[in-house]
Formats: sequence, C-alpha cells, structure tokens
Amino acid sequence: MSVERQLFDGHGRRISDLRVSVTDRCNFRCQYCMPAEGLDWIDREEILTFEEITRLVTIFAAMGIEDLRLTGGEPLVRKAFPDLVAMLSEVDGVRDLSLTTNGYLLERDAAALVSAGIQRVNVSIDSLQRDRFFQITRRDALPRVLDGLKALSSHPEVGPIKVNAVATRDFTEQEVGRFCEFARSADYQVRFIEFMPLDGDRSWVPESVLAGEELRRMVAAIHPIEEVPRQPSATARVFRFTDGSGEIGFVNPVTEPFCSDCNRVRLTAEGKLRTCLFSIGETDLREPLRNGAADHEIDEIIREAVWRKELKHRVNEPGFRQPPRTMSAIGG
Repeated sequence: MSVERQLFDGHGRRISDLRVSVTDRCNFRCQYCMPAEGLDWIDREEILTFEEITRLVTIFAAMGIEDLRLTGGEPLVRKAFPDLVAMLSEVDGVRDLSLTTNGYLLERDAAALVSAGIQRVNVSIDSLQRDRFFQITRRDALPRVLDGLKALSSHPEVGPIKVNAVATRDFTEQEVGRFCEFARSADYQVRFIEFMPLDGDRSWVPESVLAGEELRRMVAAIHPIEEVPRQPSATARVFRFTDGSGEIGFVNPVTEPFCSDCNRVRLTAEGKLRTCLFSIGETDLREPLRNGAADHEIDEIIREAVWRKELKHRVNEPGFRQPPRTMSAIGG
C-alpha cells in the first residue's frame, strides 16, 4: 500500500489498529465497569448491523488498518456473532483478527469462532478464586469461564491466549501468586491492566490504581523475570520467567502511558469513531453510512477525524475529564 493511502494522525503516527465494539450489552456487572443494576443499553436499531460493520472495516482496511479486535460489552452475547467473524475474516488487508471476551459463553462458541477465523483471544479474569471472582463480577461464573478457556486451548491455531486482570488496590495484591502459577503452568500470557477512569460508578480515584511497577516487583519477589523487548505500539510490557516457564505482562496506561506511538482507533457499537479511549468527542459514521454516502466520502470523514487524534490521554494532568461513556459502551 502506498504511503498516500495509509492513515496518519496529525502527530505523524500511522494508524493500523481498529477496535470494534459489536454491542454495549454484557452478562457481567464488573465493579470497575458498571453499576450492579447495569446501564441503559443502546436501542437495538441503533446498533450497526453485521453488513454495516463489514463495510466500515473494509473501508478502514483500504486505508491500512491491519489489526482488528472485536470487543463489547461482551461480544459473545451478540446473536450469531461467529457469522460476523466469518464476514470480517474475508476482508482484504486484515491480517490479525482478535477478540476480547469475559469467557462466559466461550465454551459454547470456541469451535465456531476458530472455524470463522479468530486468530487471537483475550479473556478477562480478575481473580482465580471463586468467591473473589464473584465479588468483582457479581456473577458466580469462574468455573464456566475456566471451562471456556480450556475449550479454546484445544485449538492450537489460536494464540497467544491472553488472560487479562484489571489491577485494583486492596484486591489484586492477593491474586499475584495465583496468577504467576497460572501463567507458569498453562500456555497463557497473564496481563495485569491498571484500573482506568472508565467506570460506571464514577468512583475511580488515583489511589485505587495498583501500579504495574508495584505488581512487577511482587511478581519478581516470587519468581525471577526478565523483560522481553517491546514491539512498536504494544500496550504491554511483557516479561518471561527466567526458567522459561511462561510470560506475564503489565499494561500501565495510568502510570506509564504509551500514547507516543499509539496506533489505535475505536468504533462503538452504534458507529461512532473514537480516536482515543478517553476521547470526549466522537465522529458519527453510522448516519452517513445509512444516508447513502459513498466509500470515498466515508474515507474522507475518517481521515479528517483521525488527523485530529489526541496527542495523549491526559489522565494524570490537571483538568482531566472522564469521558461520558463507560468502558462497556466504548469497547476495549
């Protein structure tokens, strides 16, 4: 692809990664994401159809988007979701098709997802203890999630499988040892992700963040680790256990922002383009799509929006405003 056709922002960063939320609905009620009673869901007629998602992804791919991640809410609650995966796997230019899921329906859908073309999967598990898993998610679902993880592991063509744990102070400290053994005994890369100000309860405060560096020291006190060279635009600092038994990663958007080489944009379930996870403003792609805009017109709208992509998220700066959307409505 010629440089002229590639997608760049106004800071010279090439954009090659698109996160697409297929629904804002979720079957969990994680404390760091939404209230116990849930949220007001987007009306179904406002949600992009599979055909609309595929058309937009095709336009993005023609602009150099190579990595496509499907998120929610919880994407597996979207009816016939593997059919969408199959449609997107056929889009010319998409070389990496991945999924983020809470794993609750993964045992049911693992084979269909692999057959449809999913290449990598991240599964969110914040505790490996059943009662504490329930405390965070408000669902007694850990055995079912682990069964889903096992079902996915039976498909060696999918990999790496990553297990994501949101790190919150006064909770995750007790999980470190178990997650170390989990990473060392199975072919999963465990990743601790710092708690970000995207919660539905608006209860986030800096003191609730368990910093990645603090977690790294906890891990190293249990098993020696060594850092793996960071890939450009990677979100995680990855470490391998020095005896070769597995890897563990740290995603530190609050204490160690990786905005300088960010290559990501996001599409919400109802077709709003977000150029940063913490964007206050959005660009509507659904309305021009449904009003008959040609591909080149949507291309121009995307380019203009991405050119204005934020330099950084400013979480640690005075005057930072939490975006009005929560994580479940944005897409991971």
